[in-house]
Amino acid sequence: MKILTNRIHSLLDPLGNRGLLWVWAGLCALGGVLVAANVDARAQLWLAVAIVVLLLGLRRLGHPERYRAFFLFLAAFLTLRYVYWRTTNTLVLDGVLDTTMALLLYIAELYGIVVALLGIFVNIRPLKRKPVPLPDDPALLPTVDVYIPTYNESPELLEVTIRAAMNIRYPAARLRVYLLDDGGTVQKRGQADEAKALDAIARHKWLRKLCQRHGAHYISRARNEHAKAGNINAALKESHGELIVILDADHVPTVDFLEQTVGFFLRDEKLFLVQTPHFFINPDPIEKNLRIFGRIPSENEMFYSVIQHGLDFWNSAFFCGSAAVLRRRCLEEVGGIAGTSITEDAETALDLHARGYKSVYLGTPLISGLQPETFTGFITQRVRWAQGMVQIFLLKNPLRVPGLKLWQRLCYFSSSFFWFFGYARLMFLLAPLAFLLFGLHIYNATLGDFLAYALPHVIGVMLVSDYLFGKVRWAFVSELYELLQSMFSLPAIFKVFRNPRAPTFQVTPKGEHLDEDFISQLSMPFYLVYLAVLVGMGVGIWRFIHDPLERDIVLVTLAWNTLNLLLLNAAIGALFERRQRRANPRMPADLDAELILFGCGAHLPCRVDDLSASGARLLVPSALLPADFGGDRAVIAIYNPALKRYTHLSARIHNARPLDARLHTLSIEFADVAVAQVADVVALVHGDSQRWQDYRRQRARKIGILASLGLLTQLGVRYAFSHYISILQTAGTALWRRLNPIGGAIRRQGQRIWQWAWAG
Repeated sequence: MKILTNRIHSLLDPLGNRGLLWVWAGLCALGGVLVAANVDARAQLWLAVAIVVLLLGLRRLGHPERYRAFFLFLAAFLTLRYVYWRTTNTLVLDGVLDTTMALLLYIAELYGIVVALLGIFVNIRPLKRKPVPLPDDPALLPTVDVYIPTYNESPELLEVTIRAAMNIRYPAARLRVYLLDDGGTVQKRGQADEAKALDAIARHKWLRKLCQRHGAHYISRARNEHAKAGNINAALKESHGELIVILDADHVPTVDFLEQTVGFFLRDEKLFLVQTPHFFINPDPIEKNLRIFGRIPSENEMFYSVIQHGLDFWNSAFFCGSAAVLRRRCLEEVGGIAGTSITEDAETALDLHARGYKSVYLGTPLISGLQPETFTGFITQRVRWAQGMVQIFLLKNPLRVPGLKLWQRLCYFSSSFFWFFGYARLMFLLAPLAFLLFGLHIYNATLGDFLAYALPHVIGVMLVSDYLFGKVRWAFVSELYELLQSMFSLPAIFKVFRNPRAPTFQVTPKGEHLDEDFISQLSMPFYLVYLAVLVGMGVGIWRFIHDPLERDIVLVTLAWNTLNLLLLNAAIGALFERRQRRANPRMPADLDAELILFGCGAHLPCRVDDLSASGARLLVPSALLPADFGGDRAVIAIYNPALKRYTHLSARIHNARPLDARLHTLSIEFADVAVAQVADVVALVHGDSQRWQDYRRQRARKIGILASLGLLTQLGVRYAFSHYISILQTAGTALWRRLNPIGGAIRRQGQRIWQWAWAG
């Protein structure tokens, strides 16, 4: 086997993506012949068992890269074999309701299978790049404009991003930073609402002064037209850099951002884009509410750590709206950032790829950003993505765009078609209920058929997902996130179908603070579905006991319904919003430092264990703490990797606690940070890309499919309970408020009777 696979790879290595595409086409043709082979259920079962055992054996070997194509081909064969059997044997249409639900489920399954097969195609050979070194002569470097579009973000947040952009290591004469303020436009400052107009005027003045203080340039246009795309296009007319860096207002760049990215443009004149990952230092609301941030890979890591690398091999890595460098000349050729859809970034990349230009994806995190803090903000962001990608699907149709290569058409189709998951996810919730509650026959198969065809397909899909994404996306995490989005993305997509040009750009709220726990106002649809699934469980158990003729299919459907229940449990837990009071997220660090205590003058060598823009946690040897340790004033000297020197800051010590027999932890807050020190603090907290790389590596680990299922169960049981308790408390409070006036009247009447009786 090893000799054969090595020989295959030695033959494939010289092939480019066109050659690999033809190889895959040939394999698919061969597979198609085998898929349609007519064998009995017993032979199919043994074939499926043999392939599953082989897949498990390859998995046991640790998925060496030389087996990649073989592994994926075997799994794809199981899926295609299932599709053939499902289409030719299970669609017995009888009755309007049965037929309708059977076809709706079949379409949902086909959607999932197409997405899975496209995923195999996209990720067949991920391309991992290294930075291209820059020339020593600054005169050979292109000029760069850094754009920071803003609409309603706070000045405090913007100051960090502006200062970090000014900290980027690049010849000062060839770098300019621009704040593109759409919250202080002439239109905003002159609006009819006087209070809002005054806010816009104040913002305009404050941000101009902020830019002047840090050496950046302030741009604000006349009217708010075409949202973020229009803001950037207006700025293109007022600046002249050869390259454009686009950063979201909360995306703070590292000091080596341009050192890592600009070299690609010097090597290839046809290059229009270098995209880097979006790396986030705060939990999304699901991570926060389930308290899994840092414990598992972040939800976006599957895209930025795997899929974009796969797209890059096919020259289809696309612009993600921020953390990217674009060539001005190419943008101007297509009239600037596209505005047909509300996902202007992917649309712009599609237009430029169609003109024959190239893109590069560099997988090194070079920015640190913020995710929405509330579930409402999260849904606002994801619905915009879903609507925008469906707009591209409908208005641009990647399969028919002139100029794209066949493989690029498939890649863009995959990226846009994925966003129909809301339909499939809801169908997979409702389908088992259709049988358990209403007895609809929507899947005509015996238990033997299920074991021979369906189960091997499901196992194959899960093994492929674990193989491709296991370190960055644990099993069932995608299902949970898709379930939570589907209730809202599906209606939003239907609106796009009714009017593809109707959606408008909605700014994602960032930097929100929650002072108390509460139940998300978006919970109601999940309560209804959860109740239906619980009823379905009860009815299914009753049918299993009292209907022996259908026990096989009832048992399979109950297992499906149980998985849905576990997912809904975790979803209910994620919908219980938890407090978010910390303004500046803390992330792990490992930095050399020295703490100088004002009270006793002691110098304590220590390590920085975590770090934020406002403070840090220190690890101090317990033996070095002075006996008369006290007071809360100190100076901290922390080694700053981004600047390659120590940064000295005044600090307040809030508490000191023993960690173990050797160490104490000290929580400190940076105090009295002078304007001249802001650059140092921003570089210390956000400037070192190696810190973000280390953190990603620590989080990227596999735990296996069964362990992931166990984690899902645990999260659902633990955090859904908090949600239920909150419901009971809320209901109890409402009931008390309603009954309290009645109780008061009864008490007053009782007192009168008591007084009358004793007085009499």
